[in-house]
Amino acid sequence: YVRHGTSTLFAALEIATGHVTAAFKPRHRRQEFLAFLKQVARAYPSQELHLVMDNYATHKTPEVRAWLAQNPRFRVHFTPTSASWLNLVEVWFSIIERQALHRADVASVAELNKRIRAFVTGWNDRCHPFVWTKTSTEILNKANRQMTSSTGH
Repeated sequence: YVRHGTSTLFAALEIATGHVTAAFKPRHRRQEFLAFLKQVARAYPSQELHLVMDNYATHKTPEVRAWLAQNPRFRVHFTPTSASWLNLVEVWFSIIERQALHRADVASVAELNKRIRAFVTGWNDRCHPFVWTKTSTEILNKANRQMTSSTGH
């Protein structure tokens, strides 16, 4: 196994249609995240946008918070710790990993990005909204599940 570098994929999933807005960046810092937020703002210029994000530190930097405060049509919702499954874009990341990346043999970051871009383009050509198969009660029960054991570690 030879690692040829890494790439950061930022993605926003439009839940009404399943369309994905994506950006490739060399790193995952506040600068790159802010550039992605601005890309999303341009892609959806007049709608109120709800961002569901994990608690990654980059999403909470003073610069990002200031930008979000200046752009009140962006409403931020953070997923609870260990509950990324509540964020549908995480489901999409799982799909892309299984369908386009698992056991992929790529020789460079550029080739990796090209492979991901092809998947995103194909996805958007035939996108559709995700449909929850569980009721809201079942989902909330899982999210609020009580611990069944105390290991004391």
